[in-house]
Amino acid sequence: MECTWSVDELQHNYPRDFVGYGRVPPTFNLPEGKKVAVNFVINYEEGGEHSMAHGDGEGEAMLHEIGTQKTPLVGERDTPMETSFEYGSRVGIWRLLDLFEKHDIRVTMYAVGLALEQNPPATQAMLEGGHEIASHCWRWFNYEKMSGGEEEHHIREGIKSFQKTCGGKAPVGWYYGRPSPRTRALVARIYKELGLELLYFSDDYSDDLPMWKQSPAGGGLLHVPYSYANNDFKFYIAPGFGSTSAFQEHMLGAVETLLAEGRAGKPKMVTIALHARLIGQPGRFQALKNIVETLSANPDVWFATREEIARQWVSQYPDPFKA
Repeated sequence: MECTWSVDELQHNYPRDFVGYGRVPPTFNLPEGKKVAVNFVINYEEGGEHSMAHGDGEGEAMLHEIGTQKTPLVGERDTPMETSFEYGSRVGIWRLLDLFEKHDIRVTMYAVGLALEQNPPATQAMLEGGHEIASHCWRWFNYEKMSGGEEEHHIREGIKSFQKTCGGKAPVGWYYGRPSPRTRALVARIYKELGLELLYFSDDYSDDLPMWKQSPAGGGLLHVPYSYANNDFKFYIAPGFGSTSAFQEHMLGAVETLLAEGRAGKPKMVTIALHARLIGQPGRFQALKNIVETLSANPDVWFATREEIARQWVSQYPDPFKA
């Protein structure tokens, strides 16, 4: 097929950025001269997934112990799937909170609104522990093929849900995981309409630094990139982490690479993404414990929530799209 793009059109109209910051990125000054920002994220989804018990038409089919994806049960309860998710809220989340709070590390909770509603004690512990609660939507659904009207309903219900469980506060950060092409514009527009602060958006995997992009609602919207590479869901997929030692080696290797770059004058951020029902299992937990203990002993590491990273960036690089 003949290419119909001209070089000039590619440079000015193509909706993707393959250049980014280039070889010399902007300097990201971290508190106390730290060399890398480490952000632990707990994806708290348990109770927000597909389930007949919630009135859905089918059970969940993603991210579970028996494979990458299964055919969802339609019209009946899926007990193995439901109870696998329940492990995360009944046991896993407490194991993770105990570990991070022992080391005085505040993490980002990518929380599903309905999941927080299902477990008030865990939600209260997150708030009391000073952890950031960011939005992982109202339900843990695939929004890619959802209609715009239905997705808008989910966004609004999610905001109301978070305000109800989090003392009236709406999340300042959003991450879907399975967004639609409309997601960013819908979230930005609804937040602007409601007069809420949308500090950052994280359905982006393109960098090791935050970046400003023009917001569909006017001005700029800060993107704080997430990571599929540094994510415990790779225990569930192939090729992924075949052992806990591989998981530990990978995560510490990611931090060591960015530490070296930070010591060379180019500090960056690294995300380590977790799921309570997954890394919270006893057989995997020791790897996370070793990672936390190793990094806690390193004086060059700044443990930060995504909100803290975003505000640190904004303080140095204000919105370039602001009128």
